[in-house]
Amino acid sequence: MSEIDQYDYPVPHELIAQSPLMRRADARLLVVDRTAGTIDHAHVRDLPSILAPGDALVLNDSRVLPARLVGYRPKTRGRWQGLFLEEDADGHWRMLCKTRGKLTSGDEIRLQDRDARDDILLRMLARLDDGQWAVQPVSDEATLPLLQRIGRVPLPPYIRGGEMVDADWDAYQTVFAQQPGSVAAPTAGLHFTAELLGRLERAQVVLPRVTLHVGVGTFRPVATERLDDHRMHHEWGQVGGETVEQLNAVKAAGRRVVAVGTTVTRVLETAARNGHLAAFSGATDLFIRPPFAFHAIDALMTNFHYPRSTLLVLVRTFGGDDLLRRAYEEAVAERYRLFSYGDAMLIL
Repeated sequence: MSEIDQYDYPVPHELIAQSPLMRRADARLLVVDRTAGTIDHAHVRDLPSILAPGDALVLNDSRVLPARLVGYRPKTRGRWQGLFLEEDADGHWRMLCKTRGKLTSGDEIRLQDRDARDDILLRMLARLDDGQWAVQPVSDEATLPLLQRIGRVPLPPYIRGGEMVDADWDAYQTVFAQQPGSVAAPTAGLHFTAELLGRLERAQVVLPRVTLHVGVGTFRPVATERLDDHRMHHEWGQVGGETVEQLNAVKAAGRRVVAVGTTVTRVLETAARNGHLAAFSGATDLFIRPPFAFHAIDALMTNFHYPRSTLLVLVRTFGGDDLLRRAYEEAVAERYRLFSYGDAMLIL
């Protein structure tokens, strides 16, 4: 058995959540205690009583872009779809593209808005690595307003085949999202409401913010047999000086730093690679896998992750392999809702 085979498990299709709960904080919460080796059941709304005064619950304030674009090839009328990844200093876009037939440099795509009306042209410039393209939008409109006007919510394919409904505009965005840049949601944060955040503050839980713009590489399955052979894509992140001061004070007081999601974990552990937390701004390609020494976080709240993914590897590295295997088996047996719109786990 290869290394990545050990991170496979059967997924009952009916447990893959297709929409969020009406009340986000009503999601179930599987509480895993690493010291006691126990697994208990609660709800996200119970966090103010589970966490202690002075604990820090660290949130990723990245905002999901409406990065999914659709259109057609004027030459053939063939359908085209793409995912915006980033813009460079020259105004060129890096994208994933999918269409029938073969795209070549110089081809044009007519984008369509959410009502299927024709909009701007895209010109294909050059094929890049990993199925990506350099693309030139034929427009003077700034990129963010353009995406906001014609882009679609970039849902993962296991949610309704990636096709958004109007409710996804709010549902696939955290209530504390501020910094635009992600092409997928930091899904552990989707469970929070303004009311729950207020209750946590009144319970004296500290709520620092970091930023990690989630890229498509985070969610791609590991295609190599050995974990060491998998290449992570870079993602941009930031841990500010004020957050570092807050978290160092929490540690000094003997309280816990609880990461909300694998994205928060990756950017904090990137900022603490030298053994202590420091301010950080830049790209990270950190792949957390065994053996890994965690310096920044003491606990992790996270959703349930896809088999053979780097996210599942990270969670099992932090929580302990045998215990997390049991936790996933328990979640499936108890019919927890899985993946982006699903329930959550708290590893203490």
